[in-house]
Amino acid sequence: MTTRRRNTAPPREDVLAAAMDMIAERGLEKLTMAALGRAVGMSSGHLLYYFHSKDELLLRTLEWSEGRLGAERARLLTRTDPARARLDAYVDLYVPDGHRDPHWTLWMEVWNSSKNADDDARARQAAIEGAWHRDLVALLAEGVSQGEFRAVDPDRFAARLRALLDGFSIHVAIGLRGTDRDRILAHVREFLDDSLAPRAD
Repeated sequence: MTTRRRNTAPPREDVLAAAMDMIAERGLEKLTMAALGRAVGMSSGHLLYYFHSKDELLLRTLEWSEGRLGAERARLLTRTDPARARLDAYVDLYVPDGHRDPHWTLWMEVWNSSKNADDDARARQAAIEGAWHRDLVALLAEGVSQGEFRAVDPDRFAARLRALLDGFSIHVAIGLRGTDRDRILAHVREFLDDSLAPRAD
């Protein structure tokens, strides 16, 4: 009887989780195909067979990480709390945990290399951003319709708020002096108070 050769490669999700763990523990500069291969018991050639390039590995890892954040975001946004409490939770989830936050480290690397990305990679990056934007627009629209927020255009306000969050988040992720997470969250909440609180008649 012929024995079928067993496929001993770990599931792809395990490889992506290992990549994220390596970024968290050692930094992105230490994530090489050879090092990742050793961590998951695969050759670098085998990894390249699955992912074709390091850029593709990084984008897949970002998509995997975003999937987990998306599930957490959905859980937060479907709570029965007031819209403002859920907006604060959205901001809290968006802003990095601190200097060298692994998700933001990966996000910045993927976007930095996007100038050379093909159309498929650009579309996948846009899908990541689009999910955050759509959820924010829906939350703002809900708050406006219920009179909890000022009558702003949800799409325009979401675009501007996310630009603010991106700028502040990059400062936190790179450890820019004077831009720690707590200070940034205070700035954003003050901006939301000023911009969304209904005006007194």
